[in-house]
Amino acid sequence: MADKDRDYFQEGIELFNAGRFFECHEAWEQVWNRSYGDEKVAIQGLIQTAVAILHLERGNREGAESQYAKARAKLDPLPDDFKGIAVGELRRTLSEFFDRALGHDPKSLPARPRLSRSADKNF
Repeated sequence: MADKDRDYFQEGIELFNAGRFFECHEAWEQVWNRSYGDEKVAIQGLIQTAVAILHLERGNREGAESQYAKARAKLDPLPDDFKGIAVGELRRTLSEFFDRALGHDPKSLPARPRLSRSADKNF
């Protein structure tokens, strides 16, 4: 597939759900680079979410907390549905994940959050 035809947003969703947070960040960065306004801010929030989880997996709790705070500042104002992603559900699962993960040994992190589609959208 030619690079211009790749659906980097969808690719990022699939990588996120596969727990491949570095690769997810790379895919979404392609979308972010071509975005403007509110969409650019929202994509950046998704990227920061992936980076926060990656930091946590690598034992960088301070980096995880910092990136998660930045992600929340961008994701909290979004509607519950953004580009087919159930953002309201994502906000809840991220909150639960980080509350549990930051209170435990990073070697025993809870199950990673996954992105779910909105009720009226398909991935």
